[in-house]
Order: sequence, then structure tokens, then C-alpha cells
Amino acid sequence: MGCFSSKPDDASAIRRRPASIGEVAVFVPGLRVPEPLELPPPPLADCLPRRLTERLAVSRTRIASMAAREALAVSRPRWRAITQHGGSTSADLVQALEEYLPVVLGMTKDGSELEDKIQFAWMNQEDDAEETALPSAWYEVLSVVHMMAMLRLSQANSLLLPKTSLEGYHTKVSEENKRASVEVFLKAAGHLECAMQHVLPRMSPEKRKGLPVDLSEGVLRATCMQALGQAIDVQLGLAIDSPKATLAVKRRLACEMVKCWQQAHESIGDLPLLDGWGEKHRLFVKWKHIEAKAAAYYYHGLILDEGNSEKWHRMAVAALLSAEELLRESRTACEAFHAASPVSRSPVLWGSMKYLHDKIHKDSSCKVRINKDLYSNVDRTTHETAAPALPDFVVALKPEEYRLPLTDSAASAND
Repeated sequence: MGCFSSKPDDASAIRRRPASIGEVAVFVPGLRVPEPLELPPPPLADCLPRRLTERLAVSRTRIASMAAREALAVSRPRWRAITQHGGSTSADLVQALEEYLPVVLGMTKDGSELEDKIQFAWMNQEDDAEETALPSAWYEVLSVVHMMAMLRLSQANSLLLPKTSLEGYHTKVSEENKRASVEVFLKAAGHLECAMQHVLPRMSPEKRKGLPVDLSEGVLRATCMQALGQAIDVQLGLAIDSPKATLAVKRRLACEMVKCWQQAHESIGDLPLLDGWGEKHRLFVKWKHIEAKAAAYYYHGLILDEGNSEKWHRMAVAALLSAEELLRESRTACEAFHAASPVSRSPVLWGSMKYLHDKIHKDSSCKVRINKDLYSNVDRTTHETAAPALPDFVVALKPEEYRLPLTDSAASAND
């Protein structure tokens, strides 16, 4: 009974990893795929409830086959397979995972002797080990919840890739897709938060040491903050398009975005990530962190410029010049991310960054000219005209709570 019996070339394709993944609006660090289930040899296997092993084998094989196809789709974001009923394979896979979880959770109930009786194996993406197998039902739960989060990120990427209009010459992301993507990001963050708070703590320290870097707390936290950061970025783009949104609102959103990406950067910075998906993940976080700081300093500078003293105007100029410098750095970081294997490319600029690429240099130059007398005497090394500190705002956006489902009775059945 194999995971890839229906499409034998899928597994090898995933192991090779793609050379190119096309356009990327939301980075998805590959998709871990389950390996065929290996039951223990007799007499240990005789102690396992037959109904449980049958449910596990059937459900896991179905999930593995669907996941293998979806993993290839993740690497080709412009191509999304459609089922015979018109739904997405991603949504069908999420549903299959939700139906599978209660069966595995049945093995983790207090007093159950089944938690460590079956070895579960998954193909890794960011770890240097090709696969990780552990005799732990909680490891299986963690892997499933992680996959659900990655599928959400893949869905968000599809929503945020600009689509060509019916006329064929104009590409854009619809407001409906932008708002839908925020909901999807919050679902992804909720799955990852659940993994960190309610699944990882249930594993023994010894088994946690055996986890791949893909499932380490640092990567889980970084990806959770990535989801929140990208949701806020979409919100900032919507605020920019709204005539009712004030500069203060836009600055707050940009500063909250910086806080998310800063936490992601700190969580992933020192992890032993494999060249490929892992290094590309790190480069994505670095790029978006710099980009967010450019937006925050831009709006901070505009608000400071509304002050009526020389000190405020100097700080405003320093903030706007910092935004311009950070925007240049972000372009370099963007190029490094897309050049890293597997290579990718940016979609047509849209949303907050399209606006900021157009405005930062123009507004910075304008403010410098207006304050030329002040700026010409400014010593950039002095405290007064160094880049001012950004305001510290609490991130208002929260992950959508995800609760593990109730357990299935299959794990306690005796026949």
C-alpha cells in the first residue's frame, strides 16, 4: 500500500524539488508529504485495533496521494488543479485532513497505550534529512496541522497573484480576493498557533529533539508571524486605497507589520535551514522585514513633517531618507530571494508596495527640497537627525483560533 500508487512519478518529483516556482506573492516553504504507513510486525501489530489500522491506512493513503499532487501545484502557483465537482484540490485536501485528525487524536487520549505504537514518516522540505519518521501520534497530529497551515498559505498566494482582465492587457488583484486572503492568512496563523500551544507541548523533550527543522518551534513561529505580517500588508493596501484612512491609521498598520516581520526574523535567524526551501524562506523573511520598515518610516516621516518646529522637520527628513534607503535595500533583498533556488519571480506590483515604490522617492526628495536650509546643515550622525525610533504598537490582528477536533472512537475499538 503506497502513498503514490496512483502517480508514481509524483514522489520522485517532490524529492527532486522544483528548479522554478514561478510568481510568488506568498512564500510557501514546500509541502511535507506523508510516506506509506508502516505497521509494526507481529505480534506487536496484533495488539492494535483492526478498525484503527484500517482507518489510518485508508485515510493516510488518500491524503498522501492528494498531497503529492498538491505539492506539485504549490510549486506551480499559476496552475491550480480543479476537481470533477469544480472545487479546488487544496480545499478537498484540507477537508480530508480534518476528517483524518480525529482518528489520530484517538491514539493520544489519556490512558491510551497506542500513542507510540505506530511509526509515522513524512518527507521534509526545509530539513537536511530527506524524511523524518517517529513513533508518535502527536508527531502525526503536528504534521497534519502544519500541512493545513501550508495549504492556507498556498491558497492565499493564489488569491494574491494578479489576474489578467477580460481585455487581456491589465492585471490586478481584486478587492474581493484581497479581503478573502486576510481571512485565509488568519486561518493559517491559527493552525500554527495551535501547533505551538497545544501540540508541541504534548510531545516529550526526547521526541521534540527528533523533529525536523520544518516543525521546529522557530519555523512554526516565523511562519505564523509571516501570515500575520502579510495579512496586515493587505490591510495597508486597502487603507491606501480608502480615502477615509488617515496617515495615523496607515502608520500604525505599517508599524504593526514591522513588528510581525521582526519576530519572524528573530525566530528563523539562527535555525539550521537547508539550502533550497529553507534558505529561500529566510531570504523571504529578510526581504519583507526590510520592505515593512520602509513603509513604516515613510508614514512616520509624513506625520513628523506635520510638526511645526525645526526638530520635527529634521526628524521627518531623516525618516523619509531612511525609508528611501530601506526601499533600495528591499529591492536587493527581493532579487536575492527570487534568485535563490528554487528560482521565482515577483508578480506585477500591486497594493501597498506599488504605491510606496511610486511615492517614497518622490516625497522624500520633495521634503528635502522644502527643508533645504535645514537639511544642508544637518549632521546625519547627531541624535536629532538620526532615523527616529518607530512608534511601538500592539499588533491588533490575531490568528483565527483553531481547536483540535474531538477524538474518534476507532482508536479504542478492539476489533
